[in-house]
Amino acid sequence: MGRHEPNENIVWHKNAVSKADRQLLNQHKSMIIWFTGLSGSGKSTLANELEKTLHNQGVRTYLLDGDNLRYGINKNLGFSSEDRKENIRRIAEVGKLFVDAGVVVLAAAISPFETDRKAARDLFETGEFIEVYVKCSIAECESRDPKGLYKKARAGEIKNFTGISQNYEEPRNPEIVLDTSKQTLDETLGQLTAYVTKRL
Repeated sequence: MGRHEPNENIVWHKNAVSKADRQLLNQHKSMIIWFTGLSGSGKSTLANELEKTLHNQGVRTYLLDGDNLRYGINKNLGFSSEDRKENIRRIAEVGKLFVDAGVVVLAAAISPFETDRKAARDLFETGEFIEVYVKCSIAECESRDPKGLYKKARAGEIKNFTGISQNYEEPRNPEIVLDTSKQTLDETLGQLTAYVTKRL
């Protein structure tokens, strides 16, 4: 499922209203906050709590949850390395549209491969992509197992499961690392909120 270049007969049409215009209207910068980590690490919980906090501050936000997107735009994708790559590409491209719209996007997806996360980052301007590594040991994630997925993966019922039968590559240079096995939700949320609000 490779990326194809646009047809030569397709010409980019420049919009009359710019990203800067939309940011000015919203009275804050736009960016994408990319949550990566193992299943059960707390990505979606943190993203939801941060969105609620920002929304209450009057920030225009939208949450792109990896699981939810598989009900719609990514419903034709599986969990092979190739499909995971396409999954991340689509989430990043949708996120780019929202950032262009002047919105703060929160994307929560396992995104296990460094090359795919870099490709996502490369779509954005400097300072627009904030990678949040939601760090948590595989043992802790497995003990939580909120969706019962680790149990199924151990039983061989789920193939290509990150952390069990498929590798997770830790981010090399994330903007922020939150260790949910050592920090409380309030601590991680406070740290994350402080980081993001400084950049709005």
